[in-house]
Amino acid sequence: MLPTHWQLRTRSLALPQPRGALRRPLVMGIVNVTPDSFSDGGRHAGVEAAVAHGLQLVADGADILDVGGESTRPYSAPVPLDEELRRVSAVVRQLAERSGVPVSIDTSKAAVAIEAIAGGAEIINDVTGLAGDPDMLRVAVTSGTGVCAMHMQGTPQTMQVEPRYDNVVADIHRYLAARRDALLQAGIPREKICLDPGIGFGKTHAHNRELMAQAGRFLDLGVPILVGHSRKGFIGKALEAALGRSATRDELDAGTAGAACGLAGQGIQIVRVHAVGLVRAALELFATMQR
Repeated sequence: MLPTHWQLRTRSLALPQPRGALRRPLVMGIVNVTPDSFSDGGRHAGVEAAVAHGLQLVADGADILDVGGESTRPYSAPVPLDEELRRVSAVVRQLAERSGVPVSIDTSKAAVAIEAIAGGAEIINDVTGLAGDPDMLRVAVTSGTGVCAMHMQGTPQTMQVEPRYDNVVADIHRYLAARRDALLQAGIPREKICLDPGIGFGKTHAHNRELMAQAGRFLDLGVPILVGHSRKGFIGKALEAALGRSATRDELDAGTAGAACGLAGQGIQIVRVHAVGLVRAALELFATMQR
């Protein structure tokens, strides 16, 4: 049975249903407060610029804002705790106060999550599946936040060094089922759990294409599924093959929107993207045509 809501710290988000009022996936807008993100590093690195960007994403139709202060692009170096806190704390607080939508903190450090929650964050979005910091599960349980646990093979420093799977969809399904059960056992209620197969995190382009094509298989895990495919390399590679040249940023965003519609057709509940307005418009039209 598909979940109908994602319960966060102080509010609940309605999820798309085949015959419900909401037919499109929720759109999570990306606010990178980093100088070295793979797609928009440095553009929103200051507090004022990051907050303005987040508010614009909400105006464009974002249902959730995801704030991150540490790049997880391939081969990126870890960011010291004090620097990550400096980057995100004020941004989370201001967006929580001003945006009107739930704010998610994209971090694998429990201390950053604690500070963000104090500033109003509703969700912990952790690329390590809440397994990278031994204190993260406790923080999630005691704070009552919503959580998103992602799959990643290795670390950002190692994940793209010849990633291998016996069967990429089955292997990641098994991992996410185990993480779901670990979160439940730790005391996080099922209605607060979201899972992410981790497009681009320790996967080849072929792996990513397979995961996108079969994303609907993860719905049987019984919790919301989030997919973060925005501007990933496999989209650029596919467009390059189709166009006979490298894709522009606008073309990558158009490809992201098209892929989001493919995910919507499989029933995926949340997509995490950069170009919120474009993706939201595509999803609205797709949902109308489906009706």
